[in-house]
Amino acid sequence: MTTPRSVALERLAYTLAAPVLAVAPNLCPDSPASTVVQLAGAAGIGGWFLAARSDESGAGRKILRWSPLVFAAAVDIAAGHTPGFGPYGMDGLLAAGWAAAGCLVMPFSRHTRRNHRPALAAPAPQPAPEVCQEPVAQPDEGADLLTRDARVLWEQAGMPGRTHIVKATRHPGMQHDMTILLRASETGRPITGLTEAAVAAPFGVHSSDVVLAEVAIQPGRQGGPGWMEARITPDANQRRRTKPTDQERWTDRIGSPKGGAPGSELVHRTRDDERGVTFYRAKMADSTETPRIDLPKVCRALGLPEDDSCVFVLIDGSEFLISAFDEPPLSQIFPATRELLTPDAKGMYVCGFTITGQPVKTMVYQHDKNAPAHGLTLGVSRSGKTQFFAIHMAAQSLKGQVVWLGTVRKDEKTTVLGRYIDRQGSNALWMARSLRAAKALCEIRADMPWPHDGQPHDYKPGDPRCPYRQLNVYGDEFMTAAQDADFGEFIQKDGEDLTVTGLKYGIGFNPAGQSPFAHNGFSTEMKDNLRQNSRPIIFNMGSPGATRKAAEGTMENAYDVPTIPARYSRTEGSAIERAMRGEADPENGVSTGGVAVIVLDNGRAVLMRSLYADFDTDLSELFPDEVNRLTDYEISELDKRGLWFDWNEPVRPGEFWPEPDEDDDGEGRSRQRGDGGGGKGGGRGSKNSGRRSEQVTTPRQALEAIKSLTDA
Repeated sequence: MTTPRSVALERLAYTLAAPVLAVAPNLCPDSPASTVVQLAGAAGIGGWFLAARSDESGAGRKILRWSPLVFAAAVDIAAGHTPGFGPYGMDGLLAAGWAAAGCLVMPFSRHTRRNHRPALAAPAPQPAPEVCQEPVAQPDEGADLLTRDARVLWEQAGMPGRTHIVKATRHPGMQHDMTILLRASETGRPITGLTEAAVAAPFGVHSSDVVLAEVAIQPGRQGGPGWMEARITPDANQRRRTKPTDQERWTDRIGSPKGGAPGSELVHRTRDDERGVTFYRAKMADSTETPRIDLPKVCRALGLPEDDSCVFVLIDGSEFLISAFDEPPLSQIFPATRELLTPDAKGMYVCGFTITGQPVKTMVYQHDKNAPAHGLTLGVSRSGKTQFFAIHMAAQSLKGQVVWLGTVRKDEKTTVLGRYIDRQGSNALWMARSLRAAKALCEIRADMPWPHDGQPHDYKPGDPRCPYRQLNVYGDEFMTAAQDADFGEFIQKDGEDLTVTGLKYGIGFNPAGQSPFAHNGFSTEMKDNLRQNSRPIIFNMGSPGATRKAAEGTMENAYDVPTIPARYSRTEGSAIERAMRGEADPENGVSTGGVAVIVLDNGRAVLMRSLYADFDTDLSELFPDEVNRLTDYEISELDKRGLWFDWNEPVRPGEFWPEPDEDDDGEGRSRQRGDGGGGKGGGRGSKNSGRRSEQVTTPRQALEAIKSLTDA
């Protein structure tokens, strides 16, 4: 039996220190060795005191461990206080006794082995003979073969995450796919540090084929943080990578965090062969989230062409619908018919169709507000504004309403429309006269008695007792007319007044142009009244950005605005291959004329194709047989005011501005501006340089004064 190294070293220290304790105090009482021994003894006494005060077990072992230092200091002090080596060599005997006691007791080496490896002197255990038996990770407990095999693999991997397998279940029809139920090895400890890679390694699968999930608490089985479920699906993932289902493709490529619609899940995919369209209906997994859709990325994930002509998205709360058409749906022509244009009892008629084939309706009067309806139509040239005028005027005429149309310049379509409506003209002077007459009609109708009680009333759409018809005044290219040098200020002022006061007296104003903003003729008050009392129609504004800006300018709350490109074109072949071969891109664009964004009452913008009125044919099939006109009473009252005549005549003397007095030497017209009504009014500011001397008291007067500087 070998002696431990620590015991041998300790015995050697006692043997060498004993002569020093006996000799050093006698030869040199103040030697450093005595000082060191006494300090060590003081430390030992401190160790005794702490061991005695401690509440922990093992105080006796601690006292015995410090005793050699304390006894060595005692021997040193005794040797220093005795003459010579003391009687009978007492100093040497005490030192020898101290060394013998230390060698027998060995405090440091023996009493510090607790909770450490066994001493080398202990007999080495002999390995037991190997017995060939089947390795078992856990007791059988009636587990099936799959669970036992899984436990063996799990134990060989070192019990990842300090867990053990409770049960393994194979997926139906799968060879390698299974789900294992895991539990923490220590009761009450949560499972931490377990990763997909740690689960995949024992079973020899890829980490992407492992999904970890929490275990819900069920009757008869525990759950919570101390339990975990791992689904190992190498076979299913292989099929998912090669032949995924629609839901799997959506989840992996579209609903993923880097997909085209993150956080979404596919509800169902529907194919309509008759209409040639495939619908993908999806929703957000969290119903409180708003869909964030990158349509080009969604198209690439679904294998669809990335163009605006065949793929559209419709958002409704947390749900959305993606429609993929075989052919551009908005290139289809929807002919206008009298049946579609005839308004119902609420004043609604079909003005077009959406990409999904749904009819879109607009109004000729506001049934819910018991008032006429204004109209706001925007779009660049050749975008389809006049076509929409035709169907809207036809619907108003079919409801028995009177229509006036004023434009800045004469063209074929407006001339044709003039045959089926009450009045039509093609210059800024005509538009100014029509707005002035409509404004005067507000005063006339305000005093016009109703036959049932002889009292005047506000206009009520559809009321058979009303003595007059609804009047709809159109101003095509209104922004251009409002900037006319001669009559622009009258057109802008009377148009603004008509939008504010006309609804009470059965008069609706329908301006059209290429901008809904104030610097182009629309004041904020005018735009707000038009927006709230109509369904704005926005055709192509020249670019998708301009179209969205114009639509948002007519919406109280800006929703997602659909895009209207300049042309719809199908993607054919590869642009890269054509570039490598030096071939030209195919010219197969389809015009978007007639395609518009209509802003519905709830502020949502919808893309539609308006009905088509063919001006090359007879439009009499769309309009009623009789042209609706003003009553004789209204015409006579307008005639009394000098406002009812051929509005194509040149400006009459004093019609807009009083003739200059003889003493004015022809310098200019009167400095007083007219109010545009009754055929009498003040001077036109843009023609009178002397108007700059007027006192400016309002912002409008300041603006007009600035405009007048151009005539200086």
